[in-house]
Amino acid sequence: MTADVATQLRKGVVEYCVLGLLAREPMYGWQLSERLVSAGMIASIGTLYPILSRLRGQGLATAYDEASAAGPVRKYYRLTAAGTAQLDAFRRQWGPFTATVQQLVGEDES
Repeated sequence: MTADVATQLRKGVVEYCVLGLLAREPMYGWQLSERLVSAGMIASIGTLYPILSRLRGQGLATAYDEASAAGPVRKYYRLTAAGTAQLDAFRRQWGPFTATVQQLVGEDES
C-alpha cells in the first residue's frame, strides 16, 4: 500500500513541481525530466510530456524553440502569467494543508 500512496501523492503535486521549476527559469523537456526523475517525482521523460501538454492546454505554460549549440533546436517551456498565479495559489495552500495533514496523521507526541 505504501507505494500506491506515494504514487498518488506524486500525481497530485507533480504538475505544481513543474510549474515551480519553470518559475525559476525556462527549461527544455530533458532538463525538466532530469530534475523530476532525480527528485523521484516522475519515472521517465515519457511521463513529462503529457503534463507539459496539459499545462499548455490550460494556458499555464507556453513553449518556444531555441537553437542549441549542442545539437538540434530545443523546445523550451516557460510559465505564463496564469501559470504564475496558479503556482502562487498552490503555494498559499500547500503549507497550511501539509501542516494539517501532519497534525492528523503524525505520530502522537504525548
